[in-house]
Amino acid sequence: MPGPTLELADILRQHGPAFRQAHSLPLHQHRLMRAIETCRTPVLGGSVEWCDHCNFTHIQYRSCRNRHCPKCQGLARARWLEQRTAELLPVEYFHVVFTIPEALHPIAFHNPEVVYDLLFRMTAETLLTIARDPQHNLGAEIGFFAVLHTWGQNLHLNPHS
Repeated sequence: MPGPTLELADILRQHGPAFRQAHSLPLHQHRLMRAIETCRTPVLGGSVEWCDHCNFTHIQYRSCRNRHCPKCQGLARARWLEQRTAELLPVEYFHVVFTIPEALHPIAFHNPEVVYDLLFRMTAETLLTIARDPQHNLGAEIGFFAVLHTWGQNLHLNPHS
């Protein structure tokens, strides 16, 4: 029998206070962590549904409604993905990842605007240079989009696009 599902909120409730104590985070990241920790808990309040016929009581706690919260945005994310999938052209797609070397992670942490701007500009330049190289003979202009990911699955800083 599988154990209970571990959620991001559980991890943040257990390790978030120590992590925030040990790291200097921007205020918006503190707020996000706190929102996820308190989402659908008594901290945010809620409503009680009660059946006077069978005495069944159900408590529905309020959501944080933060756009980054996995609990609040799961359905919205699924709809968004479905809409984007419908927009795809019937051509081959490739997933390419550009990662900042680990030695530069502290620089990225303290200078995110500069480093992430460079990451996106170099990503674009690299893809366009390769696509235009006659050796590859693509015969078309490429299109691409990039998404910034700043944390890896192990919750360590790992900037990549």
